[in-house]
Amino acid sequence: MPQPDLLPGTLFLLILRVLDGGPLHGYAIAKRIKECSQDCLSVEEGSLYPALNRMLVKGWVTAQWGLSETNRKARFYELTPDGRKQLEAEKQGFDRMVSAIQLVLETA
Repeated sequence: MPQPDLLPGTLFLLILRVLDGGPLHGYAIAKRIKECSQDCLSVEEGSLYPALNRMLVKGWVTAQWGLSETNRKARFYELTPDGRKQLEAEKQGFDRMVSAIQLVLETA
């Protein structure tokens, strides 16, 4: 079965939610999203790293260099207090959108 595309606007939500569990490097973020979605969602590097850079600029995450579990140099991303606030805002917006779509599906 083909993997579905991410809904517009959900990439920030997914990244923020994964980072809510603690700092991770980019590959680990993508891997965690894939694992949590039972291999249904896949985030490509071409989408992930630009999103992380935008989140750095917005102040939602910070980044520090460290060593990955394979002893490779990697940039680890961590939520800031503003990032935690944004996570809540993103979750609320997503919940509203899903509710609205469900209403249309049930009543149209």
